[in-house]
Amino acid sequence: MFVSKEALPTIKKVCVTGPECTGKSELSRFLAAHYSTCWIEEYARAYLNKLGRPYQEHDLIKIAHGQLRMEDEWLRDSNRVMICDTNLITIKIWSDYKYGKCDADILRQLSTRTYDLYLLCYIDVPWITDPLREHPDKREDLWNIHKKEVVNTGVPFVEINGDWTTRQQKAIEAIDKILS
Repeated sequence: MFVSKEALPTIKKVCVTGPECTGKSELSRFLAAHYSTCWIEEYARAYLNKLGRPYQEHDLIKIAHGQLRMEDEWLRDSNRVMICDTNLITIKIWSDYKYGKCDADILRQLSTRTYDLYLLCYIDVPWITDPLREHPDKREDLWNIHKKEVVNTGVPFVEINGDWTTRQQKAIEAIDKILS
């Protein structure tokens, strides 16, 4: 049976974003467990792990569509809040940074999506080498770009920094605020 989005209870959408290697996935996983809700994993990681070749610009469109599909599919199973480990802002930033442009379809999709809160992870955690990570020397540049993009959405955001416990507390306080 098809259930329209209008028939679903109001689910707050929280996006955990920031440059690579800032603890987004770990924080997202923690928050989903804390709120007994869905964690929308970063689609790009699974896609790139299966790709078998270096990614190209056209792959970013497939990654964007996969990320959105996962959000749409898990919305109905979320419990008051849905935790997204990244969203199309990251894909837009990556496309602009690597290719100097972003596909119009990604920009269009980004403009149609709404979120209730961004948790913007800061670069004050150690870099961990990973084959999918590309710019350990550009973290501050990418942080500034992420912050600008998040500010431009007009959606409330909280900077997540500090040790692990502080990060968790800041995130919980911010989410509790939008849930109350």
